[in-house]
Amino acid sequence: MNVKTRLLALLFLALGSLFVGGCITRTSTDSSIPWSRPADWEGQIPGLTQPGM
Repeated sequence: MNVKTRLLALLFLALGSLFVGGCITRTSTDSSIPWSRPADWEGQIPGLTQPGM
């Protein structure tokens, strides 16, 4: 094999390993962030809310 073929094979091997190595599986099904509930500040107009509400 010539040098270009070896470099091309090395490049494809590196890209393939990055592609496969970048995939992760999530083991925990629960999350600490409640995505179904809006935050306290959402839905308010800035500057028009009263303190303590």
